[in-house]
Amino acid sequence: MKAIVIKKPGELCIEDREMPVITASQVLVRVKAAGICGSDVHIYHGKNAFATYPRIVGHEFVGEVVSTGALVTKFSEGNSVVVDPVLSCGTCYSCKIGRHNVCKNLHVMGVHEDGGFQEYVAVEEKQLYILPDGISWEHAAMIEPYSIAAQVINRGKLAEDDHVLICGAGPIGLVILQAVKQSGAKAAVMDILDKRLDMAKNLGADCVINSKTMNVKEVIRNFTNNDGASLIFEATGNIHVLETCIHELTAPAGRIVVLGFGQEPASIPQIDIMSKELDILGTRLNNHRFPQVLDWFKKGIVYPEKIISHVFKFEDAEKAFALTQANPEDVCKIVLKF
Repeated sequence: MKAIVIKKPGELCIEDREMPVITASQVLVRVKAAGICGSDVHIYHGKNAFATYPRIVGHEFVGEVVSTGALVTKFSEGNSVVVDPVLSCGTCYSCKIGRHNVCKNLHVMGVHEDGGFQEYVAVEEKQLYILPDGISWEHAAMIEPYSIAAQVINRGKLAEDDHVLICGAGPIGLVILQAVKQSGAKAAVMDILDKRLDMAKNLGADCVINSKTMNVKEVIRNFTNNDGASLIFEATGNIHVLETCIHELTAPAGRIVVLGFGQEPASIPQIDIMSKELDILGTRLNNHRFPQVLDWFKKGIVYPEKIISHVFKFEDAEKAFALTQANPEDVCKIVLKF
């Protein structure tokens, strides 16, 4: 079978690999489509602190069941499935309190172990969910990104009366926007690319802000009736944006959910946090959010087709990765077809 392998930073190739051999608790899946995530691009460029090499990347993938292990009871040959890439030990402190997505011994497919950018992959039965009828493979590959949106709105305790600021109108910012809008909350989206902000408008943003050309603090003050944003999702990974959110943009008693994982230290006076009694929350991956997202897809209340900008054959993966670097303004989400 063929697999897309990042041998080391900057070096991607398609290799012949042996077919996976499944255990009694595993399912063999023929991959049909997979999304390229920003974290895959970071691994390609050597900027992901969690990755090891060589690595078959890809954690946003869907496919068809080929065979099942002797202990598998919920799936059978021919089922269309989506894979949750998060693997946990089940015994550490975070697992015991129901937060397996930050397991002490966390493994993520495509990061810590080989992922879905291969023609066949062996996965544990507990990672699989049946796809709803009528969803294309390309759209179904977006389920994992929407699980991130489901996770962050849970972490931020999103409420209908919130005035939300989403920093970053990339794929994750745009799926978060869709999750926010279905709750009834008001949402502003900030970015530096007008094309991305236009996408946010089309997805229902109540306010869009180009932080290069507009006074962000003034716009947020007007948007929130001088209160400041009650909930902020920081999805740019830019430490200076995070500093600005804490120092200038958050309402008293507000919440800030941090998605970025840069290693640059932030300069944040303690008084900015203490005086407003802010909640600053980390978020990582998803904590069993796939059932919620599958319900969104069944009801048709999210729009994956508006996020996908390009579809490539998997053999053209190197071209797809190059496109994300050469034309970032024109690329939102790329899906690979297998």
